[in-house]
Amino acid sequence: MFEGLRFNHWKTSEGDDGVVVLSLDRADSSVNAISRAVLDELEQIVERLAIEKPTGVIVHSAKPSGFAVGADIKAFVEYARNDSVLENIEHGQHVYEALARLPCPTVAAVHGACLGGGAELMLACRQRIAADDDKTKIGLPEVMLGIHPGWGGTARLPRLIGATQALPMMLTGRSLSAKRALALGVVDLLARPDELLAEARHLLRRPQARPLARRAKAWASNTWLARQILAPVMLRQTAAKVRKEHYPAPFAMIEVWRRGGAGIRQRLRLEARSVARLAQTSTAQNLIRVFFLQERLKGQGNGIDPQIRHVHVVGAGVMGGDIAAWAAFRGFEVTLQDREMKYIQPALDRARQFYEKKLKTPEKAAEAAGRLRADVDGQGVAGADLVIEAIYENAEAKRALYGRIEPRLQSAAMLASNTSSIPLDELRTGLKAPQRFLGLHFFNPVARMPLVEVVRHDQLDPAIEQRALAFCKAIGKLPVAVKGTPGFLVNRILMPYLLEAMRLYGEGVPGPVLDREAKKFGMPMGPIELADTVGLDVCASVGEELAPFLGLEIPAGLDEKLAAGKRGRKDGQGLYVWQDGKPVKPEVDKDYVAPADLQQRMILPMVNEAIACLADGVVDDADLLDAGVIFGTGFAPFRGGPIQYARSEGVDKLKAQLEQLAERHGDRFRPKNGWDHPVLEK
Repeated sequence: MFEGLRFNHWKTSEGDDGVVVLSLDRADSSVNAISRAVLDELEQIVERLAIEKPTGVIVHSAKPSGFAVGADIKAFVEYARNDSVLENIEHGQHVYEALARLPCPTVAAVHGACLGGGAELMLACRQRIAADDDKTKIGLPEVMLGIHPGWGGTARLPRLIGATQALPMMLTGRSLSAKRALALGVVDLLARPDELLAEARHLLRRPQARPLARRAKAWASNTWLARQILAPVMLRQTAAKVRKEHYPAPFAMIEVWRRGGAGIRQRLRLEARSVARLAQTSTAQNLIRVFFLQERLKGQGNGIDPQIRHVHVVGAGVMGGDIAAWAAFRGFEVTLQDREMKYIQPALDRARQFYEKKLKTPEKAAEAAGRLRADVDGQGVAGADLVIEAIYENAEAKRALYGRIEPRLQSAAMLASNTSSIPLDELRTGLKAPQRFLGLHFFNPVARMPLVEVVRHDQLDPAIEQRALAFCKAIGKLPVAVKGTPGFLVNRILMPYLLEAMRLYGEGVPGPVLDREAKKFGMPMGPIELADTVGLDVCASVGEELAPFLGLEIPAGLDEKLAAGKRGRKDGQGLYVWQDGKPVKPEVDKDYVAPADLQQRMILPMVNEAIACLADGVVDDADLLDAGVIFGTGFAPFRGGPIQYARSEGVDKLKAQLEQLAERHGDRFRPKNGWDHPVLEK
């Protein structure tokens, strides 16, 4: 059938039954990312299929990693740079629509990752079958990149499963498991992975009829009247979560759906033009940059065996207990040590609750819990490949602990501290093998925060650093290597923001006003709520360590709160009162007028300190700095990080604003060393 045609990215075969199998196998890549070349070849294949009219067509992947991870994002960046997004989106739509219009039955046989443009390829087939295992993930995550589906996702999915199911899926970007995809009607059947192609052939011969009730419900949610009624509701729900000026894509997607009529061509035209407009926004450009930064962090430690099987954690408090629980969750054998069993048991209980929530079956939860063992006497030290110290922030206590641990360590074992602010040069003194000591600074809550700071010092063996990066990768975290100076990267940049916000609070600015202004800038949580969430005791401890180094003061009133046992969320009281894990924020007098420079006073100290960190070489480059601050603090991702923010706003403008703040409020706002760094001119 395909005589005379040669393909680099597709394999084709035709069986005796007349069924053509198209196997996507992108050349020189471990995953299928859909590029222009992949689409051009598919276009030729579909043209030939339309003429030859086989019995049926199965589309699947020859890659073990999955069906397709989506469009080639690097190519998309080039399209945006060359103003050719619309043409390339329309080309992809044309190819997929030609596949959808083939006169023969088509089945997508999906395994592993089926995301973005890969999911849209699947949707262009008449029927879909997925491998019934934990690896299958189906989703349309384009909103995470500041755009929305452009190769027919918004045009096809709402009609397939109904708008009330499809739009939330695309608006959040969350992926579906195989079973969830079947329940929603995104796929028609599930099959054992080893029987996927055989079952796909069976599905070609006997297509699954969609239940009438499901088809009727999907149709009803897409009528003109339904779209006019539902769209404003969805817009209000979306506006309650994100601001349109920060993240325009979800709002644009709802509008595309609202205006899209019965004809697929009109829906595709609206979709393509909307994506082309979004591609030019700073939000899309910054979120795509953040995506590549995340990929860079994920790639650290690639190909390196961390040589860690057994992890021993000392300190079963919230941080130590949760680090231990996470390591066991990710498959490591873990022993957890503290002075008495009564300190360890709460950590084990929390871990079991976490496993029961996250893992699918009681057997899997029990298996994970079995990997985490209490160890009051610390016998696990001798057999551990990595020992993580997670006791309270006191350099003398930590050094005394190392003195007891180090003589019992295996010759190749690593010793790490979870200190959040104490310089590593201060902690390594007295160690016999300082080259195997480093910091592994996790963030709270461990299960949700993706970043780990891998903290260096002047005697660290580079090979140990690489093993630590590989360990972070193995436990599913994003590592950033940082210099072991006070506060490292994240806390050094976050603390001026938190301390200034608490200072403003002490001056009489209501907490809800401070939180609202920070969220208006794009922070995921306001600083007063964040201080309570982290714990006022932790803020005070880290603040005392960093304040002299940063030239700052601990705000008045914090000691009184702590003396009264009001540490924040964990005590039910702090700067706010907390109920059921949520802050009860007081009403603000409607006549209250906030200071005009409120947002600048909170945000610019972060930017100022970020630039000082860059000048001090706390991280290897500006991109890693932005990545660390975004994934460690939640710094407005659509702004691209503090360095990118300084570039986009203008270095001279922000520097002048800091000088004005210094004149009004004091020298803590003076621009620090580094504002003339050449990387800021990019």
